[in-house]
Amino acid sequence: MYGSKPKPVNLATQQGVSLSGLIFLLGIITFIAMFAMKVFPTFLEYRAIKAGIGAAKKADGTVRDVQLSFDKHADINNIKVIKGTDLIITKETGETQVAFAYTARIPLITNVTLLIDYSGTTDPSGKIPEKPAEPIR
Repeated sequence: MYGSKPKPVNLATQQGVSLSGLIFLLGIITFIAMFAMKVFPTFLEYRAIKAGIGAAKKADGTVRDVQLSFDKHADINNIKVIKGTDLIITKETGETQVAFAYTARIPLITNVTLLIDYSGTTDPSGKIPEKPAEPIR
């Protein structure tokens, strides 16, 4: 008698996720997680390389000193994709600048491969010089 009359509940309408929708959603989440687990280690290695060229720049000696400094950093941080000899070391402005560029190949499934081009430099302009051609022996 007091207040409004309760509304009748319609039991025919259902809310929520169907089983097929849940399976589809879990499949997408699994695919994204597997993708991330394959890409994330290459990103961590890239970050370690960027830190390594910063440490190598501080060596500020000959080209070989910079390469050895990077190789020591690479040994500590388990960097396998590039070595000190792969670095691009320049002294155009009088200050040592160190750069790198490489492509990470990440196999996803069967014959599908993801290629990511990583590069970095200590040069404030952000320009990565071309690697000089190897001398003919």
